[in-house]
Amino acid sequence: MGSPIPGAEGRGAATNRRQHVDRFTLWVALATAGALLAPPAEARAERDDAFLAGYATAVIEREFGVRPARVEAHDGALRVELDALDPQERARLEPALLAIDGVGSLEVVIAAGAAAPPAEGAGLELLPAGQLFEPLLADPRWPRFSASFQRYVGDRELRNVAAVSFGDAIALLRHDAGQEGRFELGLHAAVFSIFDIDADSFDLVNSDFLVGPAFSWQRGGLSAMVRLFHQSSHLGDEFLLRESVDRINLSYEALDMLVSFRPNEALRVYAGGGWLLRREPSSLDRGSAQLGVELTSPRAWAGHLRPVLGVDVQSRQEHGWDPDLSVRAGVQLESPRLASKRLQILLDYYQGHSPNGQFFDREIEYWALGTHLHF
Repeated sequence: MGSPIPGAEGRGAATNRRQHVDRFTLWVALATAGALLAPPAEARAERDDAFLAGYATAVIEREFGVRPARVEAHDGALRVELDALDPQERARLEPALLAIDGVGSLEVVIAAGAAAPPAEGAGLELLPAGQLFEPLLADPRWPRFSASFQRYVGDRELRNVAAVSFGDAIALLRHDAGQEGRFELGLHAAVFSIFDIDADSFDLVNSDFLVGPAFSWQRGGLSAMVRLFHQSSHLGDEFLLRESVDRINLSYEALDMLVSFRPNEALRVYAGGGWLLRREPSSLDRGSAQLGVELTSPRAWAGHLRPVLGVDVQSRQEHGWDPDLSVRAGVQLESPRLASKRLQILLDYYQGHSPNGQFFDREIEYWALGTHLHF
C-alpha cells in the first residue's frame, strides 16, 4: 500500500464539517420558510371550525331539508340553531352530526313555536330524501329491502324459510306549506317472496307483488298516509309440483289510511284501517284494521347502534277480526352516509294468519332474524 497523501486527513475533515454546516443551514432555511408560510395556529383553528360548520350545514340542508338559523363550531364543539325540527327528525339529526370527523360535542337549540323555513328550493321538492310518513317497523308488508331467516313453529309444510323483499316507499314530490304542514306524493312498490330452505332446490314458495301511490301529510309529531294499492299473489312452480295445493287467484285493490303520532323522540303510536275495493275471489270480506307502537332509544350505543322495538297488530274481517301479532326488536345502524336511510338488524316474532297471500287463511307462528333497509 502507498503512503497516505500529506494533508488529506485534514482536508477530509474540513469537507465533512462544511457538509454538516450546509445541511444544518438548509434545514434552518426550510423550517424558517415553513414557519413564515404556514398559517398561525389561530388561523388553522378558524379554518377547521369553518370546515366543520360548513359540513354540518350541508348535512342538515341535504339530508333533512331544513335551513339552519345558525351553525357555529369552536375546537370541535358544534352548536346548531334551528327555528323548528320535528321530533322524529331530531332523533336522526344528532347522531348524523356527532358522526362527523372532528365533532367532539353537539348542542342543538330549537326555537319554540316557530315554523322551520325550508332550505333553498325546498318549497317544492322533486325526489326528496326520506318519507313524511315513517316506515312501520313491525309491519310484515311494509315496502323495504330485506333478507331474513324464519323458523316456523309447528307448521305442516314449512320449517326453515328464507324471506326476502325488494322495494321501498319512494317520495316523488314534496311541498312545504308552512303552518299547514308538509305534503307528499309517493309510490309504494315491493315484491315479497319466501323460499323453502329445506327443499333440495331451495324452492320458491310464494311471491306477493304490491304497488300503488301514497299521499302523506306531516306537521310536527303528527303524520298521516292514504294509500291506494294493488296486490297479487303467486305460488312458486317447484312448490306446486311437489305439493297438492289448491291455488287461489288472490288479487285485489285496496284503500287504506294510517295516522301516526310521535309525542317525543322515543315513542310513536299509529292506527288506521283499510277497505278492499276490487277483490278476487269476490267472497273475501273487505274490512281491515291496524294499530301499533314503536320505541326508539334516545341514545345510540357507541354512537352508531340505536336500539328499536316495534309491535304491530292487524285484524281482518275475513278472519273474524282475530288479531295477527308482529313484534320486532333490534338495532338501527346510523352514520352520516345513512342519514336519510334506515338500516336495521331485527329479531322477529310473528303469530297469526299468514301474510303470504296464497296462504292467507292459514295460521302460522315463526321466529326470524333479518336485515332491513329503508331508503
